Amino acid sequence: MKRNIVIIAGGDSAEFEISLQTSKHIFNTLDKNLYQVYIAVFKGQDWKVNLDDKEYNIDKNDFSVVISNQKIKFDFAYIAIHGTPGENGILQGYLSIMNIPHSTCDVLSSSLSFNKHACNSYLKALGYQFATSILIKKNETFDCNAIKNKVGLPCFVKPNADGSSFGISKVSEFKDLESAILKAFKEGNEVIIEEFISGLEVTCGLVKTRKEEIVFPITEVVSKNDFFDYEAKYDPKMAEEITPARISPELTLEIQNLSSDIYDALKCKGIVRIDYIIKDGKPYMLEANTIPGMTSNSFIPKQVKAMGRELSDILTLVIEDQF
Repeated sequence: MKRNIVIIAGGDSAEFEISLQTSKHIFNTLDKNLYQVYIAVFKGQDWKVNLDDKEYNIDKNDFSVVISNQKIKFDFAYIAIHGTPGENGILQGYLSIMNIPHSTCDVLSSSLSFNKHACNSYLKALGYQFATSILIKKNETFDCNAIKNKVGLPCFVKPNADGSSFGISKVSEFKDLESAILKAFKEGNEVIIEEFISGLEVTCGLVKTRKEEIVFPITEVVSKNDFFDYEAKYDPKMAEEITPARISPELTLEIQNLSSDIYDALKCKGIVRIDYIIKDGKPYMLEANTIPGMTSNSFIPKQVKAMGRELSDILTLVIEDQF
């Protein structure tokens, strides 16, 4: 009998539409010989399964849906929400209560990795390298001069816990710092300001299951914008993505091993992507993405293809690891 798999998309962040694209790509990729696949779209308290251009309300009491007078309970949830509630541990907590296995990290790992400042502070204590940063909270006074003196210019200003590429600014002139901070506060209650590190940006995806540990080829990112922003991330014309990255075999192995170590340090599960800046041959971690984009233009599908694997097989590994 086929397992009932639900792909959960949507969410309450600015990347709602990207999540829908991710869910469709996962839907088209999953092995239909093994799974009966459904897509559920969440928006606030509105949870619905979309099937054949019709919508069916999900019963939150047992996470089930009734279609054609048949009650369907899901065996597994593939979380495809970027941002809240899919990436910060909220949905993981609900699914754990419902005793439904899912594709991502558990509650603690999800909430930790989602909060950039908390995650960086934790990993720094373990000896990993990061840019200098400072955290400010909404409704607190902040001193732009003090911020500049600590992180320097240029710097990056971004929401601390949003899970998207919205609200991010690269600030090169002091006069633009305050407006960039206010822009980031529109996306969240905390803002992180980071030292700008000039170097080569790369990203490394990986997955670990009981059967296999697979570290994907590294991708080099060359943005045609000032930095790898939302437009560069999702418009293939605005960035060049080179897989494998044009770095030495020794540095490739170092970053792949580093990614594996960070995966374990954060107690990750499922497919994860870790981003870096390489300066003077030294990788600095930018962030860990526990629900990386899975659209046709996203890094992970391209990295899997570059290593000669089928994405459907990787997704099957993730699902079957929970049974």
